[in-house]
Amino acid sequence: MVNLDAFGRREVVMAHDGGLRLRMQRVLRAPRSVVFRALTEPQKLAKWWGPDGFTIPSVESDLRPGGGYRIAMQPPEGDLFYLVGEFLEVDPPERLSYTFRWEDPDPEDRETVVALSLRDIGETSAELVFTQGDFATERRRALHDEGWTQGLNKLEELMSSAASA
Repeated sequence: MVNLDAFGRREVVMAHDGGLRLRMQRVLRAPRSVVFRALTEPQKLAKWWGPDGFTIPSVESDLRPGGGYRIAMQPPEGDLFYLVGEFLEVDPPERLSYTFRWEDPDPEDRETVVALSLRDIGETSAELVFTQGDFATERRRALHDEGWTQGLNKLEELMSSAASA
């Protein structure tokens, strides 16, 4: 199901298909090659990653299947924490997948897999389809839903501002 907002843009689409998974879809105002770089280059990733108010002090990345990554996340209030994982698939500019786990996880957390696919729509836009799962609890899925929604909103703004520059 695809919902359109007041401006005719696609909104986040979420599906719950048996497992506790998250699925989102966005149309971004940039070619998929530009979006792929925003998803993978540490300096670009730090500009949009995470929920509103969070900063990303560092991103370490070995972008290749089997390579790892570590993202430092600083909430507006609270201690710095880290997200780590391993790249499973790196196929620029079409696909990216990786494991996702927190260092010092909450007892309700488990390692999940994030998969992103990109498809050009004309010369100036790309469709991003994002999935993540399976989560251990609905509460953790909802937390990720909120974080990814806010992060992808920032990515959408970043791609729109780059398109108009």
